Amino acid sequence: MDGPCIKAFVNPFGQRPWMTREGAAAAPSGGSKGLKGIVAGSITGSLEILITYPTEYVKTHLQLDEKGADKKYTGIVDCVKKTIQQRGFFGLYRGLSVLLYGSIPKSACRFGAFEQIKQFLVDENNQLSNASKLLAGLGAGVCEAVIAVTPMETVKVKFINDQRSENPKFKGFFHGVGTIVKTEGVGGIYKGLTPTILKQGSNQAIRFFVMETMKDLYKRGDSEKKVPTLLVGVFGVIAGAASVFGNTPLDVVKTRMQGLEAAKYNGTVDCIVKIWQNEGPFAFYKGTVPRLGRACLDVAITFMIYDSFMELFNKIWK
Repeated sequence: MDGPCIKAFVNPFGQRPWMTREGAAAAPSGGSKGLKGIVAGSITGSLEILITYPTEYVKTHLQLDEKGADKKYTGIVDCVKKTIQQRGFFGLYRGLSVLLYGSIPKSACRFGAFEQIKQFLVDENNQLSNASKLLAGLGAGVCEAVIAVTPMETVKVKFINDQRSENPKFKGFFHGVGTIVKTEGVGGIYKGLTPTILKQGSNQAIRFFVMETMKDLYKRGDSEKKVPTLLVGVFGVIAGAASVFGNTPLDVVKTRMQGLEAAKYNGTVDCIVKIWQNEGPFAFYKGTVPRLGRACLDVAITFMIYDSFMELFNKIWK
């Protein structure tokens, strides 16, 4: 009589491509890729914000500027002119410390998360499908929104809004953060978390999708082909413009929810309804022009710097 038949165990989950590949797409280097992304992203974030902050300052002021007797600016040029007249050229850099402190971890989270997620989504040929590009970008955006962007943006908006008052109460970054936490609690620096997640998630999904797609079109299936730095900048301009037109309404809602008068809104939906009722649908596109200029410049510079450092790291960091 034959003994019991013993079948070989079969893993019901199978193997993912990254479990079996060797080289750049293998799991061990996935961690290395993520770490490289974090370091390169940190350097990129600090350099990018020093170049583009004035446009962010103007955009935020215009978005906070409501209709009626309290309206202060007639447009971009008027905002820049009045700021320089009242505070000098470096008045356009008011609140820079807030973004500088936050830009480094934000960029580190974004690129580190993207590189890490990308390693789990690439196929056998080390390529991302269109859906995977969107998903990896979305994951990167959500990660940076929760860890860095929401507290950073909340403090930044409150700082800029504070400078609009006749008697500013924040004396510096740490004093400002301490005042906010003391009066509003830790939740005071996490205002607008939902719209920020929606904004950053959609932002990065659009940007990484456009950037990766444009690179793939240029490479034409040759994963080893290098994309010239200037061309990366051009792709970045296109990606930045696409993201602006795709989610400026979310950016306006996020800004209102994080301002000093955020208490008058009972939540994201209430904010949307009140803006629509009191200011009309075009209010959701306030600050589009300065944001468009900043985003195109921002994304172009960011990806040019990031790609340059990643190329360098891939040569010296094995």
